[in-house]
Amino acid sequence: MRPLSQIVARLASAVALCISLICVAVPPAGAQQPTSINPTASSVKEEQLLRQLNPTVAGRITIPDGKAAVLIQPAGQDWRSFHQTTQAWIGAITILGMGGVILAFYFVRGRIPIGAGPSGKFILRFNGFERFVHWLTAGCFIVLALTGLNISFGKTLVMPLLGAEAFAFISQMGKFAHNFLAFPFMLGLVFMFLVWVKDNVPNAIDVAWFKAGGGLIGSAHPPAKKFNGGQKLIFWSVILGGAALSVSGVLLLFPFTGTTIADMQLAQMVHAAVSLVLVGIMIAHIYIGSVGMEGAFDAMGSGQVDLNWAKEHHSLWAAEQGAKGGRSAQPAE
Repeated sequence: MRPLSQIVARLASAVALCISLICVAVPPAGAQQPTSINPTASSVKEEQLLRQLNPTVAGRITIPDGKAAVLIQPAGQDWRSFHQTTQAWIGAITILGMGGVILAFYFVRGRIPIGAGPSGKFILRFNGFERFVHWLTAGCFIVLALTGLNISFGKTLVMPLLGAEAFAFISQMGKFAHNFLAFPFMLGLVFMFLVWVKDNVPNAIDVAWFKAGGGLIGSAHPPAKKFNGGQKLIFWSVILGGAALSVSGVLLLFPFTGTTIADMQLAQMVHAAVSLVLVGIMIAHIYIGSVGMEGAFDAMGSGQVDLNWAKEHHSLWAAEQGAKGGRSAQPAE
């Protein structure tokens, strides 16, 4: 038997040898770290994650509607950005901007009078059916515009003034009006196109009209037929813009009928942008057709316009009607 002291000494030597071998095989912890520490260098950024998971982040569900499994849709951030920022800028530029232009024009130019003064004789400009088509489309558009603006901006601009309960009731009724009046509006667009497209084909006369400022600048009124260049611009804005609103609106009225979430988001953005631009255009049209020009409202009021007004603003058309004789000027009653 070896003495106990020798056994302890041998064990201590063995432990020391093992520790030495471990230190040689494994470098110090400090040697494993880079000289410049960047704890986020290899981390996944949110943008990278969303791009990798595009188009959606989905879970598992047991109901038949597979769209309910979508938890995150990275493409929806574009829609949110449009809804929260871009849409407000479009509305401010088109509506508030147009309002500012009209005020400036009114203070500089004033109301455009009949240069020769009223003649007391009238000529038929639009018959009853034409006026019906105009007011059907215009009336529906005004309600659609107001209710649509409330949908987009009412929570921010209207609710603080009326309170939550009143705003909720008005918005609910406005949503019903917006949905149901869309159909007579689309019908009015069809009638309007069929009735007036033949008189709204652009031509060289319109180019000359725009070059002369359309009678809005200066006192001279360039020649024009039944519709001048500005009115043709309004007509095609309504027809093309109304068509875009109709298609996108139907997609929104019947969601996911052959469309995806991305399609619905695109339809909503198109619907909002086009409607805001068209509202701005219609503000200018309403101003010129009412208080902005003497005698203009009569065209869609009674359907008859003063002969001097017709000769000044639509001289070629007035001459054509005089040559026909069937729609000649009649004295005022």
